[in-house]
Amino acid sequence: MPTHKLTSAFCRDITCPPNKRKVVYRCTELTGFGIEVRPTSETFYLYYSKPNGKAAQIKIGRQGDISFEQAKRKAKELRSKIILGRSPAEDRARDRAVITFKELAKLHVEHAQNHLRSHACVEMTHRRYLVPKFGKLRIDEIATQEIDAYLSELRKHLAPATVDRHRSVMHRSYRLAALWNLPGAERNPVAAVTKPRYDNKRTCLLSPQDVQRLLAACEQSHNPLLKPIVQLLLATAARKRELLNARLEHIDLERAEWTIPHTKNGHPRVVPLSKAAVAVIKALPRPEGNPWLLPNPATGQPFDNIKRSWKTACSAAGMPGMHLHDLRHAAIGALVSQNVSLHVAGKIAGHLRPESTSRYAQIADRTLAHSVELASSGLGLSEAAE
Repeated sequence: MPTHKLTSAFCRDITCPPNKRKVVYRCTELTGFGIEVRPTSETFYLYYSKPNGKAAQIKIGRQGDISFEQAKRKAKELRSKIILGRSPAEDRARDRAVITFKELAKLHVEHAQNHLRSHACVEMTHRRYLVPKFGKLRIDEIATQEIDAYLSELRKHLAPATVDRHRSVMHRSYRLAALWNLPGAERNPVAAVTKPRYDNKRTCLLSPQDVQRLLAACEQSHNPLLKPIVQLLLATAARKRELLNARLEHIDLERAEWTIPHTKNGHPRVVPLSKAAVAVIKALPRPEGNPWLLPNPATGQPFDNIKRSWKTACSAAGMPGMHLHDLRHAAIGALVSQNVSLHVAGKIAGHLRPESTSRYAQIADRTLAHSVELASSGLGLSEAAE
């Protein structure tokens, strides 16, 4: 086997002799590095000996597909691993066993469908954002810097909370991969991505005039159930999906109670129904044999989406940009403004942690200040101070 000082120019100009099927040139500078020259191609290899003394070789790549400099760097890397006792064959087998991010995303979505009520969000995040960007890469090829750069790009046109949800979904994918002992999941590149600081906590206070204007706009909607939906969301502080999925069997009008068996946090709760809420429920149409409280008249099933009718009503009421979830905030805020304690308001809303209700503390403080003024006035202190 001839030897030669391999250079970029030498490898570029070399040709296979006419009377040869192939010829291999071994590098005199880097032990084991060589190039196999055939009439139709030139391929870089690393030649080495196994622990049992048998000769072996590793294909690095064809000239043209990779440069001479890239091939030489790869040869040095492989040779270093061999010297340290690593088996290139085992490394290649491991690399072949590492799945792509697209395959991991599929496993994550399947897991979410079996364990999360909000699995649609996981599926959408993978399908629309993460898989198109990272799907073709092996899970051990994705770098933290790539993820950080992609999330920074998304922040230009998506809300900070939305982008952070994408980060969280990808982080969960790698955590599951590690839990399942998948090859290539020894390192989680998302763990080193800095979690952005943002405040997406919203509060909303509606005056009686705001409510009447909004309900008047809802009454003109093409969706005949939009008005009672809004009324019940304001009267119960329920989440949208809790109300849209409510069943008649969970409503007890005699006790004025609504049992919600499945909530966001997984804990069932009982919501007391005001007289106004009971009146709205009694006035709802009752399709024969339909188990849902608010079935879509077109399908007989719960509404999948009421965004369009809600947006139209908000615009007509002069409240553009208002979210349907703001009605829940408005309902909780109304409770607090009527001297209901944060603890009780949180219980009605189904908050598991006091921190979730603490955002309404400012409303409670204003209510307390107003109460103090009323008490002072009742004691005649206001007149005495003048």
